[in-house]
Amino acid sequence: MSADGGGPAGRGAGIRVTGLVKRFRSGDGTIVGADRISLAVPAGATVAVTGPSGSGKSTLLHLIGAIERADEGRIDVDDVEVTGLSGRRLARYRRGIGFVFQRFHLLPALSAVDNVLAPLLPYRTSFDKVERARSLLAEVGLAGRERAQPAQLSGGQQQRVAIARALVGRPRLLLADEPTGNLDSATGEEIINLLWRLRDEHGMTLLMATHQTSLADRCDRTVRIHDGRIV
Repeated sequence: MSADGGGPAGRGAGIRVTGLVKRFRSGDGTIVGADRISLAVPAGATVAVTGPSGSGKSTLLHLIGAIERADEGRIDVDDVEVTGLSGRRLARYRRGIGFVFQRFHLLPALSAVDNVLAPLLPYRTSFDKVERARSLLAEVGLAGRERAQPAQLSGGQQQRVAIARALVGRPRLLLADEPTGNLDSATGEEIINLLWRLRDEHGMTLLMATHQTSLADRCDRTVRIHDGRIV
C-alpha cells in the first residue's frame, strides 16, 4: 500500500455534514452524542466547535475523522462521502486527516522522530519518511530533540510532536480536539500560534473543539453544541 502524501500544500478540504446522528449505549440507556447535526465548513476555513463538557464536540470531530461511525446522516469531505466508505477506501481517507488530541497520545517508548513517523510505517512512500519527520519537528521548533522520548519533553513539546505527527501525511483537513486543554495559558498560546502558522503554510482547513472563548474568537466561525445539537 502507498501513502505518498508527497504533493505540495494546497487549499484545504471543504466539509458538509447533513442530519448526523450518533448514539452511545450507557448502562440501560442511550446517550445521543450527535442529534441531527448539519454543518458546512468552506475549504480553508478555521472553525471552532464550542460547548460544555459532554456536549458532543469531540463526537463531531471523531465522526468527521472517521474514528467513529455515524448511526444516521451523511458526511462529505470535498467529493468523498465519508459515511459510505469502508475497507481500504476508509483507511485511505483516515490517512489523509490530521488529528491533534488533548492528551497527545504519543507512544512512550518511541522517540519524538519515531512518534512522528509512526502513521507512515506500514506504507510505501515516494519520499524519505525520516527526512520528512525531521523537517516537521524542526518546523514545530524541536530541531535537536528528535531522539528525546515523551517523558523527556514538556507538555508543550509533546503537543508539538503530536502536531508534527498530524502533519506527516500532509492533510488538507486538521481536526484538533481541545489542543490546549492540558497546557498552561502561555504554552497554550504558543501552540495556537503554531497551529495558525502551520494552517497557513500547509493550506489546511482547521476544525477545532475548544471550551476557550479566547481561542474561538480567533476563528473564522464558531459553532456551539449543546446536548448533541447545534444551538
